[in-house]
Amino acid sequence: MSDFHRNMLADAASPYLRQHAGNPVHWQTWNAATLAHARETDTPILLSAGYSACHWCHVMAHESFENPAIARVMNAHFVCIKLDREERPDIDRVYQLAHQALHGRGGGWPLTAFIDPQDLVPFFTGTYFPPAPRHGLPAFGDLLVHVRDYFDAHRDALREQATALREWLAQVESNPAPASALPDVATTQALALEQFTANFDPQHGGSAGAPKFPRAAELEWLLGLPDAGTRNMAHLTLRQMAQRGLQDHLGGGFFRYCVDADWTIPHFEKMLYDNAQLLPAYARAAADAALDAGTRTLAHRAASGIVDWIEREMTLADGTFASSLDADSEHEEGKFYLWTRGAMAGALDAPHAALALAAYGLDRAPNFEARAWHLVRDESLDTLATSTRRSPEDTARALEEARQSLLAVRMRRTPPNRDDKTLTAWNALAITGLARSALMLDDARRAALAQRALEGLRHDAWLDGTLYANIAPPAARIPGFLDDHAFLLDALLETLQWRFDPQHLAWATALADALLERFVDPASGAFWFAAAEHATPLARGRQYTDDALPNGNAVAIRALLRLGHLIGETRYLDAAERALQAGAAALTQLPAACPTLLRAQAEAAHPRRQLVVRCAPEQAAAWRATVRTALAENNLSPATDAIDVFVIDAPAGALPGVLGARAVASASGSAQLCTGLTCQLSVTDPAKLSDALRA
Repeated sequence: MSDFHRNMLADAASPYLRQHAGNPVHWQTWNAATLAHARETDTPILLSAGYSACHWCHVMAHESFENPAIARVMNAHFVCIKLDREERPDIDRVYQLAHQALHGRGGGWPLTAFIDPQDLVPFFTGTYFPPAPRHGLPAFGDLLVHVRDYFDAHRDALREQATALREWLAQVESNPAPASALPDVATTQALALEQFTANFDPQHGGSAGAPKFPRAAELEWLLGLPDAGTRNMAHLTLRQMAQRGLQDHLGGGFFRYCVDADWTIPHFEKMLYDNAQLLPAYARAAADAALDAGTRTLAHRAASGIVDWIEREMTLADGTFASSLDADSEHEEGKFYLWTRGAMAGALDAPHAALALAAYGLDRAPNFEARAWHLVRDESLDTLATSTRRSPEDTARALEEARQSLLAVRMRRTPPNRDDKTLTAWNALAITGLARSALMLDDARRAALAQRALEGLRHDAWLDGTLYANIAPPAARIPGFLDDHAFLLDALLETLQWRFDPQHLAWATALADALLERFVDPASGAFWFAAAEHATPLARGRQYTDDALPNGNAVAIRALLRLGHLIGETRYLDAAERALQAGAAALTQLPAACPTLLRAQAEAAHPRRQLVVRCAPEQAAAWRATVRTALAENNLSPATDAIDVFVIDAPAGALPGVLGARAVASASGSAQLCTGLTCQLSVTDPAKLSDALRA
């Protein structure tokens, strides 16, 4: 039997693809051989793109891909390709854009695309299709027959449509068109804030309406603005997300989004990338002495819950992190997380049960399909203490005991599936989040988790000077995308501030060189999302807006600026400036959609300060303590956009650029504060460091 006439997913590296290995569909992976077979036989391609934690992907798989009759039609009329959109975000993005062009609205997952094998242009797209007509959607089996008939009978019309679609995609890749001049920071910040405020929900935080996504990039931008009233919008959002249903109050971590306007009922998948980005935002609030004690406590609990969840449920044997947890367990969305009053009362003794029922909202009407409760925690500790006639301290202690007991009971349920693939970009985000929160809260556990994951990537994703997007057997490795390089470079610059390692600095410079070599668009200076070897169909991708992930161009700009200033390498600074200039139109037209680029523009105009301490190894701990005290005295928090701190106890000869040229100014060590490429005189007396920062 030909490989093209059987299911080929059993040995796939992606757990999502392996979930479909038992389907009667002759699934293939996206590869050159499959595309050549489709082209040579002139058989249209049916591309189904999804991901492991996607609820409707599982529904369509159970309803249609496991159905022998539907599978026979698929096999007879199409070359069927299953795609993990998290492994190949470049391909998924192209066909999502095509869906938008063909239908005038956004797509989603599962994405169902029917593609001409000759030019890989889609001629019909959709998302979920049911096995029988329902909700205005045709039966998938009938649709398959009609699509194939239309493809065979209307090739000339489809070629005309393909030409128009290619032209549209080319225009999207060049838009927004380069602006004549980069707008000033004040203008872009003001316009972005105006756009953001117009869509802000003053009651619940976040964007008005439903569904509600956490949008961590917006929160990071807001937290970095100087106006306290503006930061309050971020603090309101953080409080609401942490109190209500977006957070898992027993196991820690946050779900992907809520389906309603008040953060009550989530779509129950948990993604590594969401939690990685929310972690430093909550740590920043927890470390903010200007906030009230209740908000700081809530933020600290949320941040700690993320770390607990990552360590307990997402850490793999090599120290790297898995990608996601499914929304479903036992084919039912959210089943793992829901409670009834009887189940909660049966898990606890009477005093703890009474407290937990009130604390988690089970003393009110069911909030999930009128039959069960998804837990929220929007009652204050003081209110709970009053209602249960306990002190706040006793209430907090008893509630923590109840939480641990409920978690232990819940862990005996059938858990959601975990997608165990290691994605470099997502792991880099998690490393960054852990390292930044470790710096802000002086937490060695978080730093250790970050360091171990970083070593896992160094061992298995950075091979012979090439960065891969995934950790997988050789045949399944995917060359790294822009996000992989930019996010990992950013992660290295954060971990270097916890413990400086010259080898990691060398790795950072190698990553920066690879980024410039493989992703720069010479015509504009922007960075392509995909490299040439990805052979991305139709369009390589070059954009500046954030989505669920921070924008790769913007993260690359920020990281290159930081590294360029640290070692005095003007190539990195020049590349960052060109890429920022290429994003001028996005900043002019769509600033609120580009919060990470807004941060990059601000750092280009006003470079963050860098405090570099040079000392002997035995002096490093004392200097770190001195630096932390001096920062606190000057209201500077480490791991924010304001300042980077590097305590270097390595010989000068082991360091590149200006770091290697700077000698230690005193036997007791020295600290030098730089802004951009301008540095102050070294401080050799630790007692005077605070005064130097203030000056």
